[in-house]
Amino acid sequence: DGHHRAASAMRARQALRRPASGSTPAEADAFLAVAFPHDQMQVLPYHRVVRDLGGRTPESFLEALATRVHVGPGTDSPARKGIVAMYLAGRWYELRLALAGIGGPPDVPAAEQLDVALLHEQVLGPLLDIGDPRTDTRIDFVGGIRGPRALVELVDSGAAAVAFAMYPVGIEDLMGIADAGGIMPPKSTWFEPKLRDGLLSHLI
Repeated sequence: DGHHRAASAMRARQALRRPASGSTPAEADAFLAVAFPHDQMQVLPYHRVVRDLGGRTPESFLEALATRVHVGPGTDSPARKGIVAMYLAGRWYELRLALAGIGGPPDVPAAEQLDVALLHEQVLGPLLDIGDPRTDTRIDFVGGIRGPRALVELVDSGAAAVAFAMYPVGIEDLMGIADAGGIMPPKSTWFEPKLRDGLLSHLI
């Protein structure tokens, strides 16, 4: 977890490198890492909210959505992998995503078969024109620890136009992708427990 944190640590190390000698302070050669047993880790979903419907009304968005995925009445919690709960205009819907690779090339990488990747490929990209989720300012992410209520509040307040509640990634899927040398899609897992902030301090 935390590729961006590891990348930040690497950039900090490069910034602290002493030009004259090429060496770095000893503390810059390491960063904190913690390992938890897989059976003591809870993986929660990472939900998505989008600020607008790309010029569509809720009604026209639903019509366009129904041409790409199965849409029906739903609840605030997906029942299984492959299902996404969508909150739009005061109602919950169930979206059933198509499996990756159908009608396409075989051997689709496991990371591209995750619900977050399928949602982006089938809904967020083509219907809402969301580009790179790392940089697109129209999409935001809500950690699963906050629950579906946070999604309802964002949409009902007008801060977002639509919200997508995800089913959590299985620990087996996560470990399989890691063992294969793959990289998880951005904002695809929320881990519990989180390390407490402020237990350690360091003077710089």
